[in-house]
Amino acid sequence: MKGNRKGDVKGSTKVNEQKKPRDQFRSSLGFIVACVGSAVGMGNIWMFPYRTGKFGGAAFLIPYFIFVVLLGFSGVLGEMAFGRGTKSGPTGAFGKAMEARGIPNGKKIGTAIGMIPVLGSLGIAIGYSVVVGWFLKYLFSALTGTLMQVQDMGSYFGVLGSRFGSIGWHMLGLGLTFVIMLFGVSKGIEKMNKVMMPVFFCFFLILMVRVLTLEHASDGYRYLFIPRWETLKDVKTWVYALGQAFFSLSLAGSGTLVYGSYLQDDVDVVKCAKNVAFFDTCAALLAGMVVIPAVFAFGLDVAAGPPLMFITLPIVFQQMPFGSLFAVIFFVAVLFAAITSLMNLFETPIESLQEQLKLSRGAAVCVIAFVAAAVGIFIESADAVGVWMDIVSIYVIPLGALLAAVMFFWVCPGNFAREQVQRGCRKPLGSWFEPVTKYLFVGLTLVVYVLGILFGGIG
Repeated sequence: MKGNRKGDVKGSTKVNEQKKPRDQFRSSLGFIVACVGSAVGMGNIWMFPYRTGKFGGAAFLIPYFIFVVLLGFSGVLGEMAFGRGTKSGPTGAFGKAMEARGIPNGKKIGTAIGMIPVLGSLGIAIGYSVVVGWFLKYLFSALTGTLMQVQDMGSYFGVLGSRFGSIGWHMLGLGLTFVIMLFGVSKGIEKMNKVMMPVFFCFFLILMVRVLTLEHASDGYRYLFIPRWETLKDVKTWVYALGQAFFSLSLAGSGTLVYGSYLQDDVDVVKCAKNVAFFDTCAALLAGMVVIPAVFAFGLDVAAGPPLMFITLPIVFQQMPFGSLFAVIFFVAVLFAAITSLMNLFETPIESLQEQLKLSRGAAVCVIAFVAAAVGIFIESADAVGVWMDIVSIYVIPLGALLAAVMFFWVCPGNFAREQVQRGCRKPLGSWFEPVTKYLFVGLTLVVYVLGILFGGIG
């Protein structure tokens, strides 16, 4: 027993090795807001409302809340603590974990495995940046008033979502994102999230108040919140609730882990994880109370899927008094949500280049910007970007989350995971920690990976 404890301490020391100072979030609030920004995205705005209504209304919220709590108090806090404990993104963290375990060539092997979540994050970011370009185009059209004059919204989006149909807006979205990221973590990512996330919530609150006054909006609220308990007997309700919670919390073994590596040692990651899960869920509910009632109020298709954002809702704004103003508010809000998510996704490969190739911040940002632009222009069509995003989100993202969970909760020596999560906490972790993290969370992540393949995507 004495020998094991000594080995654990030695192993923990190796995992914690860090040679040079890193940029950091200046406050726990800045970190929480940045993590909320990474989590709040398109899944909250169109997927959550649709799935809630389709799979039982308020009944769907029961399994969803269960999985949010389980994943928040295991996976989210685990990725935060793993990054902080190793002061590294996935490539560095995986390498340190394998090396500390004493595996021959462990650092090289771990670094190579860590490239999986890095590439997954980059892949999703490349696809997501195309969508950001679409938002910029719609925002500009709303500001100029041309969006309110479009006769055929389907054709309007069809032109934009065609092959090479939005290069200018796409590049503008990338440019805005990378300019922010050039300023680093505290001066760029943290500052902009502190502006964009409050604006997102405030603007959606304004939209919710407006939607409340629409005739027949009550039909949308009934669709969302009247429980149909029989749906709880359908396994698909639980499958899609798990997928919605998993992807909404940005579990990927990448972005949250990297943000955690910029976190100060005295911050309570349990409290941070709780706040991220809470505000992410609030964003989803708020979006649901805006989008679905508005669609019902004008008798449009609530099951439109991704076109809901670019075809259905613009038609709603056309029919709404002062619709141009509310279209601007809506697209500013969703643009901010998209950019905050995009910064988180791109930060993973940028951090990896800085740490593994010792590039400067500016050089790493420029390399990733070039790759994102060079690859992204070839998947600009709605069909191509949809296939691209499906492949990455089904086969790579959950695999990255699974690998990070195994590395932190199983490969890292001794009580390293407990020690890192508990650092900065006011209360000691209970006996629940190991069973919930090592078995339940790792098991759920494996289930998400398998079910995503079987169902063709559950996120």
